[in-house]
Amino acid sequence: MSDGPSVAFEELRPGDHIRVTQRIKVGLKVWSHQVAGRVERTERRRNGFHVKRSPDDFAFQDVILLQKDGHIAEETTVALDEFTRLERLA
Repeated sequence: MSDGPSVAFEELRPGDHIRVTQRIKVGLKVWSHQVAGRVERTERRRNGFHVKRSPDDFAFQDVILLQKDGHIAEETTVALDEFTRLERLA
């Protein structure tokens, strides 16, 4: 399952070829999903929660804009959480 060394979000640069593995949990079922591609850019976006928060209480989420591997140039946005694993590919 793991070909390359784990890499931190802060180390990613545009053009890096990576694999993202995410854990998905719905009810009692848990599975993982992988996507591989080249990093277009990374962002730290301000995240709005659906609960009342103080106006100065900021929450952010790290996201990767990724051009997926394959014949069709498909782009996707991957939102990271504490279970996301990033691997650098050759």
